[in-house]
Formats: sequence, structure tokens, C-alpha cells
Amino acid sequence: MKTTDLDRLAAPIVAALGLEIDRVEVLAAGRRSVVRFFLDGDGPEGLGPSLDEISEATRAISTALDESPVTGDAPYLLEVSSRGVDRPLTQAKHYRRNRGRLVHLVGDALDTTGRIVGVDVDQVVVEVGGAEQRIPFAGIAQAVVQVEFNRPFAADEED
Repeated sequence: MKTTDLDRLAAPIVAALGLEIDRVEVLAAGRRSVVRFFLDGDGPEGLGPSLDEISEATRAISTALDESPVTGDAPYLLEVSSRGVDRPLTQAKHYRRNRGRLVHLVGDALDTTGRIVGVDVDQVVVEVGGAEQRIPFAGIAQAVVQVEFNRPFAADEED
């Protein structure tokens, strides 16, 4: 099984659901393969795909794989999930979909952690210590969302 063939088969299916493929992996697992699709998209709140969207995409991809010769006769296990919180942010849409989250940014003259409060075409706005900083994407070498177990909520989210 080739990831390019799997991507080509599933891309229009997930696009029809308002999602996009972030990456496809095929791993050997004994006599079977594990086929993993990692999806992204704006979702109902603009903050990434919902569980319902991932579930719907899983059913659609499964049906397409069953009806396609792409997998051949080889047995496989299908896994479909979001792109994952541990994946680096590399495009403006990734930052936009993570508004409100804490992110660690590293660059040549940059090493800071702040909450994403806004995104423009060429920069991200993060709140660091109560002050907003505008950081151009060109100055960011690596950006990773920080996992928060006690994430603060805005007043409108508490209601």
C-alpha cells in the first residue's frame, strides 16, 4: 500500500466533509498493515475537526477502501484521527485553529510561551504575561501547543 495512493483516494472524500488530510501513514503490524489518516479542518467552532466529523470521515474512508483496489488483498486496520496536539504548527491555519491555546515558540531570537489570541496572514498574536506580542511566522522555527490539564476558560465559555 502506498501512502500517495491512499491520499489520492481519500482526499476528495474528506474534502466533501469539509476536512483535509494532514498526513497518511502505513505501518507493518505482523501480517497486517495499520493505515492511519490524520485529518484537519476548521470544524464547527473553527478550532479543528469535531469527533463527529472524524467519525463520519472514518466511515466514508472505510467504505472507499473496501471498494477500492488500493489496499489489494492485504489485511489492514484503519485508524482515523485529528492531526494531534503534539504536531508542530507550520501554517497560519494551524495557529488559527489553535486560538486560545498555550503555545511554545522558538526561533533565532525567540524562545517564549504564550496564548494564541489572534492570527494574521503573516504573523501570530500571542499573549505573554498579560501583554500581546506580534510574532512574524518567518521568525518562528518551531511552534508546539502545550498540553494544559487546567486550561483557563474565557467568561463566555464558562456559561
